[in-house]
Amino acid sequence: MDKSGGRMVMDEIRSFEKAHLFDLGHPLLNRIADSFVKAAGVGALQAVSREAYFTVVEGESSKSLDALVKNTGKESLQWGLAAGLYSGITYGMKEVRGGAHDWRNSAVAGALTGAAMAMTTSERTSHEQVVQSALTGAAISTAANLLSSVF
Repeated sequence: MDKSGGRMVMDEIRSFEKAHLFDLGHPLLNRIADSFVKAAGVGALQAVSREAYFTVVEGESSKSLDALVKNTGKESLQWGLAAGLYSGITYGMKEVRGGAHDWRNSAVAGALTGAAMAMTTSERTSHEQVVQSALTGAAISTAANLLSSVF
């Protein structure tokens, strides 16, 4: 693919990111709602496709339809909450820091989102798991931010 084709694809992706599904009256609310809905959809697809994969590999479904629906809903909610939280924090950081959007915003948002997800995914979450999830979230989000400026 030539450079102009790659640029067109990136422009199309960026225009999708700017398109809002909702107008809730405030950019922060719009951004959180959009992120939540988009990520929840991805979470649902991931849960259903994983179950379909194991059904094909094992030859039979490991879950009833009721369990599949509950698991899909749970994963959709987790993905949506993570994306909404991350998006809201990055927006808030950008506003607080006078419009600056850099790796620092990504690191803070990733750390807070990682810690929050660690605390909500299990009943017995240790301090070490929360810290590890916060560090992982910060590292992944910072790397994504830095790599997005390269490409």
